Amino acid sequence: MKKYLTRSYTDLTKEENFLSETLFHNANGYIGVRGCLEEGVLGGADTMRGTYINGFYDIIPMKQAEMLCNFVDKKETMLNVADTMTVNCVVDGEILDLLTGRVIKHTRTLDMDKGITKREVIWEAPSGKQIEITSVRMTSFEELSLFSIEYTVKALNFEGDIRIISVHNPDVTNYSDPSDPRLAAESMRNLSVKDIYADGASSIAIAETSVSGLRVCSLVHHAFMAFGGASVKDETTDILGKQGVFTGNARLTKGGSVTLEKICLFTDSVRAREPAGRAVRILDTVLSNGLNYYYKKQEAYLTAFWENCEMEIDGDADMNSAVTFNMYELLQSAAKDSYASIAAKGLSGEGYEGHYFWDTETFILPFFTLTNPALSKMLLRYRYSTLEKARENAGLLGHQKGALFPWRTITGTECSGYFVSGSAAYHINADIAYAYVNYYITTGDLDFMREAGMEVLLETSRLWTDLGCYNENGDFVLNVVTGPDEYTCMVNNNYYTNVAAKYNLCWTLKIHRLLKEAGMLGNLDERLGITDEELASFGKAAEAMLLPYDARLGINPQDDSFLSKPVWDLTKTPKDHFPLLLHYHPLHLYRYQVCKQADTVLSYFMFENEQPRDVMMKSYEYYEKITTHDSSLSTCVFSIVASRLGMKEKAYAYFGDSAKLDLLNTHSNSMHGIHTANMGGCYMAIVNGFAGLRVTEEGISLSPSLPKDWNGYKFKFVYRDRRLKVAIDQDAVTVELLTGDDLTIRIFGKQVELTKKQEKRIQMEE
Repeated sequence: MKKYLTRSYTDLTKEENFLSETLFHNANGYIGVRGCLEEGVLGGADTMRGTYINGFYDIIPMKQAEMLCNFVDKKETMLNVADTMTVNCVVDGEILDLLTGRVIKHTRTLDMDKGITKREVIWEAPSGKQIEITSVRMTSFEELSLFSIEYTVKALNFEGDIRIISVHNPDVTNYSDPSDPRLAAESMRNLSVKDIYADGASSIAIAETSVSGLRVCSLVHHAFMAFGGASVKDETTDILGKQGVFTGNARLTKGGSVTLEKICLFTDSVRAREPAGRAVRILDTVLSNGLNYYYKKQEAYLTAFWENCEMEIDGDADMNSAVTFNMYELLQSAAKDSYASIAAKGLSGEGYEGHYFWDTETFILPFFTLTNPALSKMLLRYRYSTLEKARENAGLLGHQKGALFPWRTITGTECSGYFVSGSAAYHINADIAYAYVNYYITTGDLDFMREAGMEVLLETSRLWTDLGCYNENGDFVLNVVTGPDEYTCMVNNNYYTNVAAKYNLCWTLKIHRLLKEAGMLGNLDERLGITDEELASFGKAAEAMLLPYDARLGINPQDDSFLSKPVWDLTKTPKDHFPLLLHYHPLHLYRYQVCKQADTVLSYFMFENEQPRDVMMKSYEYYEKITTHDSSLSTCVFSIVASRLGMKEKAYAYFGDSAKLDLLNTHSNSMHGIHTANMGGCYMAIVNGFAGLRVTEEGISLSPSLPKDWNGYKFKFVYRDRRLKVAIDQDAVTVELLTGDDLTIRIFGKQVELTKKQEKRIQMEE
């Protein structure tokens, strides 16, 4: 089944333009290019024209009204590094502008099999001359520095002259919106062009950041060709001020066309000592191979990607397309080297300034751990590389030992100015630890746990024992923290944080024991200062961890004080007052029982064995009434837990809200970039929710259900060097071991033996 997304429109509204820039962006985990119109829009307005490099940043001031001890006063921010997408077209003196003349056709397509975006336009100039424009873009998975455009103009009803003007502009700024806390408040000039020069058909620019001292090179090479009787008259590459400008003149015959091939390369000093020299060397290789070589490599890369993770929904074509789109966007967002991670908006826009949150480990890594564990391992290794800065961060917040990972960051430095819902969200430590454990359980890679995982688990556990204390009842308590719900901050004993910390502590002991039993500890105890007394303290804290429970309601309170607050009546809140964070002061929100997103409910997905089913059910129903889902991380979680509690209709309703969030722009901010974590959550809602997949120490189990609007669904995943395929229809669940050694799994609680290339079909249960 072909995988593509198509949108057609002839009216260029602000909303459609912004959203299409996001949906049709090109990215490969290193570079991301917004899907902006090559010719731009009138006056440059109503557009977020950006190209980004993952992990490339500058440092800007963060203003604090009162600069108290160790408050964050600066932050890292992802930069718009250059505009290499601009191509202008002049037909017999008339400039292509979609806001003048007549747009007869405007179609944009994302081809997820080939890894390209295609734009097709038929435009009639005020004079009546009609041209057809076809633009094909690609960010290469084979050569991560490469972004290419093939821009073709065809004369439909005339013969005349055409001029193509292609711009390479390294003198750019970021987008800003002071009214939205999810964007930068002001647009600062963080890059200065140090040099720009022409070399034959290429222009090469070197820019440097204002504070971080990082350098970026953007190189653009042009080839101009004529077809169908058209002829090239002349072409030039010039440096005009701080811009490289290519101009190609040609004569078009009726039905004839010209094509501009634009090879754009990006390199940076995070990854290369001399970015310009590296860019030139890459150009030689790219030109030697030819663009068609990279198209073929792109398709082959994606064939392998889909082979491991392909998912298909039978009976709902729109939902099938949405789920496919979400998985493809996760691939585009994930760093493919050890210098970066996955930002909240991927590389599709400037929302959240390119920062990495807990989103990566909690919502996105599970997808890669089940489909591409090597990539998951690389992303975990990057987080490990920031451990020393996490130790420093813990010290700044007054801790005597351990590490505290930052709430939002690029290099590992805390970039959250509002510590109440940022730095105080200590649960990020347990979220990261959970990702390492999940990776180990799924892969069995004990070598990596010795290399990196054990140290991360150790330092996060040390933080919990430094943060917590024992109360008069002998309970281990964690005070003054913020859980996942950002509408309830700075509380004692947030249930999610406490149960996650308990899991963190327990698995630190388990991994240490496994390494010891395997004879793999080596000098770890000595190097990391691990003692028997400290390990015993972890076990004691975990066993005594307070997990709030209210016997009257039979639920887990979100924290010690949550149930003492009045309940916010969501039914009486005006619809235009959502999200609440943009309309009510934080202190006002903190005084009510109202949730931005799943908090305690999330814990029931991640740590379901800690509570009996009836407690989880009552808690779910309680929190459902007071959760706004203002966070994109919420509905997918409510869907998963509803599936596990047997509430099929609710599970599907919440899933639908999650799956199409960006395609339908349901949160009204997809124009600023995709919601990568929600996309990972959408995957989990199917695999861990509907299909009931659980990967634990004991192995794999499945307890599938089928949404009533579907005829069936199937998916593939990887487990301990094996690849499996699961198919669910109205009658049965079918499991096939595609590669790897024989395996025993559980389906509906019953053991099933799998041998390679042999399907096992088990009847569905009610």
